[in-house]
Amino acid sequence: MKQDWLWDRSGPPDPEIERLEKTLAPLRYRHQAPEQRPSRRGWAIAAAVVAAAVGLTTWSVPSAPETQWQVAGARVRRGAVVRTGGEGVTLEAEAVGRVDLAPNSRLRASAEKRLSLESGQLHAFIWAPPREFVVDTPSARAVDLGCEYTLNVDSAGDGLLKVSMGWVAFAVNGRESFIPAGAECRTRKQGGPGIPYYEDAPDAVRDAVGRFDRGDRGAVGPMLAAARDRDGLTLWHVMARVERPQRGLVFDRLAQLVELPREVTREGVLRGDAKMIDACWNALGLQNTGWWRGWERNWK
Repeated sequence: MKQDWLWDRSGPPDPEIERLEKTLAPLRYRHQAPEQRPSRRGWAIAAAVVAAAVGLTTWSVPSAPETQWQVAGARVRRGAVVRTGGEGVTLEAEAVGRVDLAPNSRLRASAEKRLSLESGQLHAFIWAPPREFVVDTPSARAVDLGCEYTLNVDSAGDGLLKVSMGWVAFAVNGRESFIPAGAECRTRKQGGPGIPYYEDAPDAVRDAVGRFDRGDRGAVGPMLAAARDRDGLTLWHVMARVERPQRGLVFDRLAQLVELPREVTREGVLRGDAKMIDACWNALGLQNTGWWRGWERNWK
């Protein structure tokens, strides 16, 4: 080995040293001026890449305003996407609430009080005023009416919402479902919000609701036969989604299960009288329609 070339690069080069230098060249130290060092944004992106590599959480960092939402103390920007791998994460906003995002989920921070669950599961505990917090899914929009709930979205874009406290309004393209505590409701990408039912509903009611949501109007008969007083919640929603002949059958069964006001008539409900239909809801002893009719607002 020629020592002169190794120490001061004088004399003829050594082939072995040349090969070693070429191999190690990508690792050579390069001085970087202060103004060229990574910015805070660059470090954030690098952190996201590292997080992805270890299978935890990643989020994009677009040049957009920050929202109130924080993940592990870091602000989430509007439009940012939060992805989870094998572990879930918690998003917190002091004026809104807390959202626990389950493993293998994808969530977008659409706006200050609006999230979009693209896939996976979230559990929301919200203390913002009713009607302010919204979660969009591929098949429906969940509007918080003062509540705690769990929302799932599968790979097909279909979802399931379970309410443990308060209320949630599920809606898309004019179709609405109102889900109280203890009830759940499915939503389908091709059909929107389905019929809500209580978690303790008889199997026959639950099965019939599933068939009805898939378009089987023949499920109405078994549903009516198996319904309890408490299942007036389900029948009221069905009554608004069937044609006149079946609407009469649903109304008759609802009138057997629930004491309706004297001013409510079968003919009025059949012709779609909104005041009478609202009076049927009020008779369920849940929340007065005057409270939840005002949930709608422009979220664009």
